[in-house]
Amino acid sequence: MGYFVDPDIAKASTLPGTYYSDQDAYHKGKEAYFAASWQFIGHEDLVKVAGQVAPIDLLPGLLDEPILLTRDTQDQVHCLSNVCTHRGMKLCEGASNERFLRCRYHGRRFGLDGAFQHMPEFDGVEGFPSEADSLSRVPFAQWGPFLFAAAAPRVPFEQVFAPIKERLSWLPLDEFIADPVNSRDYMVRCHWALYVDNYLEGFHIPFIHSGLNEVIDYEAYRTETFDWGNLQLAEAKGGEGVFNLPTSSPDYGLQISAYYYWIFPNLMLNFYPWGLSINVVRPLGPALTKVSFVRFVWDASKIAHGAGAELDRVEREDEQVVELVQRGIHSRFYSRGRFSPLREQGTHQFHRMLAELLG
Repeated sequence: MGYFVDPDIAKASTLPGTYYSDQDAYHKGKEAYFAASWQFIGHEDLVKVAGQVAPIDLLPGLLDEPILLTRDTQDQVHCLSNVCTHRGMKLCEGASNERFLRCRYHGRRFGLDGAFQHMPEFDGVEGFPSEADSLSRVPFAQWGPFLFAAAAPRVPFEQVFAPIKERLSWLPLDEFIADPVNSRDYMVRCHWALYVDNYLEGFHIPFIHSGLNEVIDYEAYRTETFDWGNLQLAEAKGGEGVFNLPTSSPDYGLQISAYYYWIFPNLMLNFYPWGLSINVVRPLGPALTKVSFVRFVWDASKIAHGAGAELDRVEREDEQVVELVQRGIHSRFYSRGRFSPLREQGTHQFHRMLAELLG
């Protein structure tokens, strides 16, 4: 296995079609891409008050890493391994309120900060307890009310998310309210990277998304790349469904309809005037992907207008396309494509990162 994508987009070809059926690349990507990246794990309300614990599986179906959110009596939030350090038993099986954590297998007890507290029948064990008997701390970060974790992050959270936080520093994220009724999951019959490929370019908008194309200015649509992701900036054709930008915004004076942010490899933060749709792409196999749309509403009066008005329709249109690509890309008559320097900077960046991180 070996892949290369030229850093010059005018010379570059895409990853070959064989990449999307390469079992070795898929499995190596678990560590090279996903374990090393920051993943959205939920809203701070998961552990809103002291004593709450909330077990989470980090990227179920791929990493399946059991982790645990807790809020201790000092009102501090912790992200811990949800595996007992004695025999590997999964520690907490459901959300609850606790004074401490106790493994029901052999009774080992931990504080809500993960520190070892007690173990029955261990008299005479030399060098016990040690630091290794406490629960491992999982790398964890919070941005506004949104929580993120990583199994083995390659880059600090602040470095990855700095371009977004700087660009949108004026947004009152604490005012964004979870909207579980309109959040949903989609099962897409394609390789996860094909789904991301499609997300990262606006090239297909006039051809696939007629409704979206009516409300955004395709000619002004552009991509800005940064180290670990990129922004697709959508301006509106009219004055409806746009942000009321403060003068402190670098985009002040523009009719911005959406900020589409992508963080490598599988996280999308789509900011609309009504709020935010966090999209998490979860690989379930080389030809099956689960995409979760998690919505947070800021201004409900703007939901019916602009680029963020028909997310379900746009998603279904995208699904149809990527599932057809999934079938076509394995053709013996297809090898590699070329990139549009004007419209496919994001996809080019993605392909380069995929190839480079596989080594």
